Amino acid sequence: MRTASVSRDTAETQITVEINLDGTGTYDNQTGVGFFDHMLDQLARHSLMDMTVRAKGDLHIDDHHTVEDTGIALGQALAEALGDKRGIVRYGACLLPMDDALVRAALDLSARPFLVWNVEMPTAKIGTFDTELVREFFQAFATHGGITLHVDQLHGINSHHIAEAAFKAVARALRDALETDPRKADAIPSTKGAL
Repeated sequence: MRTASVSRDTAETQITVEINLDGTGTYDNQTGVGFFDHMLDQLARHSLMDMTVRAKGDLHIDDHHTVEDTGIALGQALAEALGDKRGIVRYGACLLPMDDALVRAALDLSARPFLVWNVEMPTAKIGTFDTELVREFFQAFATHGGITLHVDQLHGINSHHIAEAAFKAVARALRDALETDPRKADAIPSTKGAL
């Protein structure tokens, strides 16, 4: 089974993440940051990855450490659950509309982390949530998950819609990349023989 459980304990945060890559998109995410929980729910639902996140962070300072460290732990869990990546499709992409927003995500589960982020949030906040933390989450997730990730905003005037479209686009791209390739279910998806 492609599952993983990761705990991350620092002076700033205590986080546990449990994932099942072959799930149905069920989720139970509680980080203390309402908008971020909503985005994690979208990531689980649209990737069909079951996800449980529990985070306690120094929210009296701000949300930064909680969001970033959750990205780290989730990336680590993804890498652990994937193992040697035998049989996966490896690549995924999605062009996702959400009202005024249109976001494209393309990714490679390459073990070569890299983030290209062409997203402009028109506001500094969504409610009390700092919009710059959306990028911070994906930077941490890509780095620790070993993902080459490109996210491009093509349209958008509402920060909530742009952020949510980004999470959903990445989720749908991840869903495709995680699937088992029916024609090469026993092979590593690389001419190198390893990822």
